[in-house]
Amino acid sequence: MKTEPLPIAIVGLGFGRHIVNDLQTPELKEMFPIAALSDLDPKRTGPIAQATGAPVLDFDEILKREDLPVIGLFTGPAGRAELIRKAIRAGKDVMTTKPFERDPDAALAVLEEASRLGRIVHMNSPAPDLAPDLAQIQAWKEEFGLGSPVAAQASAWVRYNEKADGTWMDDPALCPVAPIFRIGIYLINDLVEIFGEGREAYVMASRLNTGRPTPDHAQLAIRFKNGGLATILASFCIGDGRPYRNSLILNFEHGTVYRNVGARAGDVISLIAMRGEEPLSKEASFKSISGHYQWEEFHRAVHSGSLPPADYPSKVVAGLRIVEAMAQAEHSSAPVRLAS
Repeated sequence: MKTEPLPIAIVGLGFGRHIVNDLQTPELKEMFPIAALSDLDPKRTGPIAQATGAPVLDFDEILKREDLPVIGLFTGPAGRAELIRKAIRAGKDVMTTKPFERDPDAALAVLEEASRLGRIVHMNSPAPDLAPDLAQIQAWKEEFGLGSPVAAQASAWVRYNEKADGTWMDDPALCPVAPIFRIGIYLINDLVEIFGEGREAYVMASRLNTGRPTPDHAQLAIRFKNGGLATILASFCIGDGRPYRNSLILNFEHGTVYRNVGARAGDVISLIAMRGEEPLSKEASFKSISGHYQWEEFHRAVHSGSLPPADYPSKVVAGLRIVEAMAQAEHSSAPVRLAS
């Protein structure tokens, strides 16, 4: 059965250039042919336009074009909610990226408006559909009576040697606790899915190698409303050949789940627990995990008009509330209670 294409305009080519590359696979190219490009920097648009054959348009032109039903919005997070608002009011559906917005209230308002307008807004983290690895954790929790989540140790790293370039990543107000905000955000969203809303956040951060004025090595501690405790290490200073693994040790009352922990390659989760007096162990691996763009699901939702689950906006905002408290904690050097 042939896939009905949804021509897409890619807006923001700093990060969006990676999305352009992803959409060149035969399957995704059929689903989402790149039909327009937009960026404020002509140095970015020229080479990508030449490679894809897509015209370069400004954002307002894209909004007016009826032959561009979908926008891939990959600008910086600060103020992104307003761009999404313009898109949905113009009748567009939107795929965007993490972090969704710097302002939690603006994020909630635009997601609620999208629902009222019947417009689809998806992102990679948190995604509207529960990722296979998180779904497996939830299934194990129910099947084996693991009880409540009580603790987690999470980590994500890569080796960068960045220089200041005047982008939002240089600005502590726009990019608080940079490693957590840029790559640790996946883990924040995963933990919200598992633990629920946060109550308090505390931060430690360092500048070890970066040429940016923002830190490149950080740890975030979170206390959740259920009493669970979690730490997230995110670093741009570790070059071990296994970047972006989003490792997780997740302790329940009656068992522990490990995701991408240890030297073994691949997206693997395992469970150890007790079943009565007997030890229990399980293992599963996945091709698609939390943080991946769910393009097929997005394509299906746009064609069917299927809106995200009703609790999706609250999950997005729960992660952003942690970021908001984290930003305050970066400067206070003390735990910060989350806003309600």
